[in-house]
Amino acid sequence: MIQALFESNCPELKLVARGKVRDLYEIDEHSLLFVATDRISAYDVIMNSAVAGKGKILTQISVFWFDFLKDIVPNHLITASIDEMPEVVQQYRDQLSGRSLLVKKVSVLPIEAIVRGYITGSGWKEYQAKGTVCNIELGAGLRESQKLPSPLFTPSTKAEYGDHDENIHPDRCAEIIGAQRAAEMSQSAVALYAKAAEYAASRGIIIADTKFEFGVDAQGALMLIDEALTPDSSRFWPALTYKVGKSQDSYDKQYLRDYLTSIDFDMHTPIDLPPTVLDNTLKKYIEAYVKLTGNRPDLS
Repeated sequence: MIQALFESNCPELKLVARGKVRDLYEIDEHSLLFVATDRISAYDVIMNSAVAGKGKILTQISVFWFDFLKDIVPNHLITASIDEMPEVVQQYRDQLSGRSLLVKKVSVLPIEAIVRGYITGSGWKEYQAKGTVCNIELGAGLRESQKLPSPLFTPSTKAEYGDHDENIHPDRCAEIIGAQRAAEMSQSAVALYAKAAEYAASRGIIIADTKFEFGVDAQGALMLIDEALTPDSSRFWPALTYKVGKSQDSYDKQYLRDYLTSIDFDMHTPIDLPPTVLDNTLKKYIEAYVKLTGNRPDLS
């Protein structure tokens, strides 16, 4: 039976932060350790329960995409193999194996680079209502789950835990990180999405939208960081059952969101999740990995 890891405990490593899913440690002046725990969040709230094995699946999916997309923009991954990490990390092998990334330390850009290929409910409606879509007339007549004429870069701010990200106009993004860097981020994010979406379609998955994060290395080069196209950062729909005009079945956290909606979740208070919800959520993540890669995830 897989044991859930709600929180890593590595006293000889310097803990930098605990996010909604990942624990972040500083290894040295050039590298960090990202640990994907089994915590799960929805509506920016971390639940009291963990989905055993989820962190390992997220890590393996990110490694797959980092390799697949490396020709478009470099990424921060040094290694995902515990055997190739420093000895100070290896001593925590029982906790960290299969769920950790040793990565390059970069300067993080304070923008969530969201790319939308389809109409996806509330996120689109909020964006449209604020008049922040690049071409607001695209919204006229479009229906729930409809494919957009072309992928849209719809940035948001990076909120601290407990706060909500805020959708912003691309012009505001340029004000925050500079026009040249914003243009580079937008072009890179759309290119990453386009290549990933084309591949996923060949595997029977629609990537409705996704969120990328970027940083800048010491030489000033843009770099893809954090995670890449996981069920936590994306909406994955099965192409076989896709139909415009309704919400879609999914391989992502939408299952959990739907459950929370059904119990009138207050959007603020962490709760314990029933075992059936935890099990079914894990099955969604496993199914996404198998569909995308053709392999079973290693949960050992």
